[in-house]
Amino acid sequence: QVQLVESGGGLVQPGGSLRLSCAASGFTFSTYAMSWYRQAPGKERELVARISAAGGISNYAESVKGRFTISRDNAKNTVYLQMNSLKSEDTAVYYCNARYYTVWLVKFTNEYWGQGTQVTVSS
Repeated sequence: QVQLVESGGGLVQPGGSLRLSCAASGFTFSTYAMSWYRQAPGKERELVARISAAGGISNYAESVKGRFTISRDNAKNTVYLQMNSLKSEDTAVYYCNARYYTVWLVKFTNEYWGQGTQVTVSS
C-alpha cells in the first residue's frame, strides 16, 4: 500500500521558517522524483519544488527561489521542504508528490499524492 504522509505544517509569522517532511512507503522511493505542490484557496495547485530520484537535480518555482530548499534522504524514504522567510502568500495546503519518470520531465508512468498539510503564514 502506497503512502505519502506529510507533516510539519502549521501557523507561522511572516519571516519565519517551517520544515515540511513527507514520509513515503509502499514503493521504491529511491527511483521516484519527488515534488512539493501547494494549493491556496481559490487557486490552482502549483509546483513549488522538485528533486530528482538521486537528488542531483532540483527545480523551484520563481516565487520561492532563494527561500525554499528541497532535499531528500533515500535511506529514510523521506523528502523535505525547508521554507525560510515565509510570506503571507505562501499560505496554502502543501502536497507531496512522487513520480516515476521514464523520460525526465517528459513522461512518467506512476504518480502518487499525499493528503496535504496546511501552512498558514500570518501575524
